[in-house]
Amino acid sequence: MKSRNTRNTGNTATRTSKRKLLIIILVILLGIGAVVYRLADRYLIEHVEVVVADDTAGTAGTGSTGTTTAAATADVNATSDDWSYSSDNIQVKIDQVQTGTGSDQITYFVADVVLKDAASLRSAFADNSFGTNITEDTSEIASSNNAIFAINGDYYGFREDGVIIRNGTVYRDDPVRDAMALFADGTMQTYDEEEVSSSELLAEGATNTLSFGPILIQDGKIVSDFSSVKIDNNFGNRSIQNANPRTAIGMIAPNHYVFVVVDGRKEGYSRGMTLAELADVMEGLGATEAYNLDGGGSSTMYFMGRVVNNPLGKNQERGVSDILYIKE
Repeated sequence: MKSRNTRNTGNTATRTSKRKLLIIILVILLGIGAVVYRLADRYLIEHVEVVVADDTAGTAGTGSTGTTTAAATADVNATSDDWSYSSDNIQVKIDQVQTGTGSDQITYFVADVVLKDAASLRSAFADNSFGTNITEDTSEIASSNNAIFAINGDYYGFREDGVIIRNGTVYRDDPVRDAMALFADGTMQTYDEEEVSSSELLAEGATNTLSFGPILIQDGKIVSDFSSVKIDNNFGNRSIQNANPRTAIGMIAPNHYVFVVVDGRKEGYSRGMTLAELADVMEGLGATEAYNLDGGGSSTMYFMGRVVNNPLGKNQERGVSDILYIKE
């Protein structure tokens, strides 16, 4: 028979082991919790840095369906249908294009836009706020800003770097990649953020910059190699080299733009495009400068109160942090 001291020693050792195990479990749980919080803080929790003045203040709103109300264009001599809009200041014509068959079919939408004044092409943030993880659907942001036409932007809010100038204001100045700038004279330029400063861009009349990429066409020539494209190192990023839904902007001539949104990831409807295929399309449309924007589930084209394309083949938009849009 074991002595009382032996039993007490065994009980003490058991309790000590249990305490150690409990401490280890608590440390592990705290570590997991800290990692989960850091990921949520980085990719899910909204961080508002600047609240932007509402550009629609004092203007007519939109109807409950998002369609621009008659009051919003009451003083504009304009005609429109499901695929076009024409006024003294803005011409928009949208075409749906399908190529290939079966699993190789591609469906995309081309908007040819001619403006009288470059100020008609603007940008807007989700919830009128600059920061990270602030998102709304493209159609929601467009409707809130009385947009005639809109596409998703560069999803700047998923990253913490890049040069972000919007409507003439510098919101972020951390140059890292190839970018695109729109200017007050109606021109568009692609450039290396590390070679051109934001102050130089503003001095030259830059109104908006977008930081995603890659550059598709520069100085009238297709960029030759898309095999090593790298946008950022964020968690959850997927390769953008393969066929995917796409959004791109190009300039044919000053104040003459072309916007392309490619649907994808739905066999028999549209497989998406590679970057090389997108560059070929932009060249065929006459673009002398062209730039790839955020794609995948973000790729959305909005026109006169409706989403024109079929995001991800599910008619379901993904929230984005910003858009480019046209308004009177």
